[in-house]
Amino acid sequence: MMKFILLALIVGGLWLAWRNWRRAGRANFIAGFPLRERLERRLAARRPELDEAQRHEVCEALRDYFLICNAAGRRMVAMPSQAADDAWHEFILFTRQYDSFCSRAFGRFLHHTPAEAMRTPTQASDSLKRAWRLACAHEQIDPKTPERLPRLFALDAALGIAGGFIYQLDCLAASGGAAGAGYCASHIGCSSGCSGDSGSDSGSGSDGGGDGGGCGGD
Repeated sequence: MMKFILLALIVGGLWLAWRNWRRAGRANFIAGFPLRERLERRLAARRPELDEAQRHEVCEALRDYFLICNAAGRRMVAMPSQAADDAWHEFILFTRQYDSFCSRAFGRFLHHTPAEAMRTPTQASDSLKRAWRLACAHEQIDPKTPERLPRLFALDAALGIAGGFIYQLDCLAASGGAAGAGYCASHIGCSSGCSGDSGSDSGSGSDGGGDGGGCGGD
């Protein structure tokens, strides 16, 4: 019996090591992929109000999103930025290149799933919370007591994107107690009673202002 348990532990350890090695390799591929070169012209046509430096920031935010999708494995991750979502749409239009990228970056095709097509009413909320935790982990931010927003959550407000998703660290403090100032990152981050485990499935309640992020990758 002890030999069986020991063997199971060894096999389990080897599998975890292999999974982490594979995920790290995929992350390196995503980090080095020339997103800006692929998307610059199409993004400039789609968002003519953005200058070159701003388009670069959008492409890097999309890279952040792909990195956190890799970290999430097969769990759905909401897209918290309209600008980065626009760049993702443009990338998908290069169907063969996008399919090849997904194979190397995720080992599967990363589907773009609108919020209304998600399987349950809480799936969009769960996937947004997962995006928050993983984006915070990516930038070494405490998801429960953040001092700033991760790039994906700050991007639309910083660029003044019309129809973008706007987040505040603390909505009530930022608006003087008024509602409707944006999505509350402090609520998304589950500052009370939510697990801090990046990418966990815990917590399914929505924040007071509704859910940001209009789609997700799965």
